[in-house]
Amino acid sequence: MNKRGSLFSLDLPILISVFALVVIGILFIYSSNTDTAGNMVKDEFIRQIVWAVIGMGVLVFFSFFNYLNFRDYAWIIYIVVMVMLLVTLIIGRDVNGARSWLGIGGVGVQPSEFAKLATILFLGFYLDRVGQRIRNLPHFLLAFLICLAPIFMVLLQPDMGTALVFIPIFIVMTWTAGTKRRYLVFLVSFGFLFLLFLIMPELAKYFPVFADTAFQVFTVPRYLLIFSFVVLGIGILSYLGYFFFRAAYYYWITFGSAIFFSSSIIVGLMRIIGIKGLQAYQIKRLIIFLNPYIDAQKEGYNIIQSITAVGSGGFFGKGFRSGTQSQLKYLPMQSNDFIFPIIAEEWGLVGATIVLLLFTVLLYRSLKIVRNSPDRYAQLIGAGIVGMIFYHCVINIGMTMGLMPITGIPLIFISYGGSSLLTGLMCIGIILNIYFRRYSA
Repeated sequence: MNKRGSLFSLDLPILISVFALVVIGILFIYSSNTDTAGNMVKDEFIRQIVWAVIGMGVLVFFSFFNYLNFRDYAWIIYIVVMVMLLVTLIIGRDVNGARSWLGIGGVGVQPSEFAKLATILFLGFYLDRVGQRIRNLPHFLLAFLICLAPIFMVLLQPDMGTALVFIPIFIVMTWTAGTKRRYLVFLVSFGFLFLLFLIMPELAKYFPVFADTAFQVFTVPRYLLIFSFVVLGIGILSYLGYFFFRAAYYYWITFGSAIFFSSSIIVGLMRIIGIKGLQAYQIKRLIIFLNPYIDAQKEGYNIIQSITAVGSGGFFGKGFRSGTQSQLKYLPMQSNDFIFPIIAEEWGLVGATIVLLLFTVLLYRSLKIVRNSPDRYAQLIGAGIVGMIFYHCVINIGMTMGLMPITGIPLIFISYGGSSLLTGLMCIGIILNIYFRRYSA
């Protein structure tokens, strides 16, 4: 079949879901902008309406502009956005402790949001070019470097939440490209152990069990380095066992030893040199995730109020603009990172379920389009987009209910913010474009 879809052959479930999510976002940004007397205290919802109108125009453009053109210019888009990130570090505006905005007066953009899509387009181009060679370690590492560049610059802002979004993008796209599973397992395991070793000394301050003598091997730098080389020795012996006997368990012991050694040795050296790796508030957020009542009046306050708002909504909610936590402003950042608790409080379980169903329809239809995409490049960039949206949903909603650490990423399509909304609508436009051209291959 070589038939091109008509002008009206866009995927309606995706269009309806996205439009509904944007409208819900505007409604609850409006709710968060008013006080108990109904007076406007902010004009964020007006700005969001403007961004939504612009974004819908952008969505339409990206829906019909051939996505294959992005493949030809992906490297240029990537370089331009990387330059924007560099300029942001030099002359950008500080917002909430991060230098992440470029703009004039009250109008600005957040280049790190656009960097997500630029990275998807360029990484898709690279993976399409290398093909099955992505199974070779050098090509896998080069692909990781493509993501590492924006991660590094965003961390310098510092904005760890946004930086972490690039990891699932990379994992989903390289998995789709056919890389070896052990590379991804190594990467995820390394990241988890690295983070655990990094915060272990702080854990000992708040949780008595980690202050026990048995855990000093992970908290004292010299002990950690000594133990790392012991593990390295075990890994070498296991490799010799695998080389001579070819038993699978020798291979996995070697693999696990390599992960442990690489993560622990880096953390140990960082501690000796004096590099913390994470800001104090970032470490505190990870600890607060385990027990928010450790610092209930400061760092744990947001998550406690968020959980309270989610739980107080009941089945049908307290009514639009009638939420206690939202209208009395007990919940901070309620138009941004913590907008989902307002929905749950004012519309209850019913409203929260509607939002989750809309995201489910959006992700399911997008994934189906990606699986049936007409070419490899479409499949790769589509997978990256689905991975990005899924990560935003799971992490944002999870952190507002205390199921995930607070990372400071918005609920895409709903949270206040023009850059996030535009990026999300551009991505949906590309998904619709892939669907529109499904018969053109």
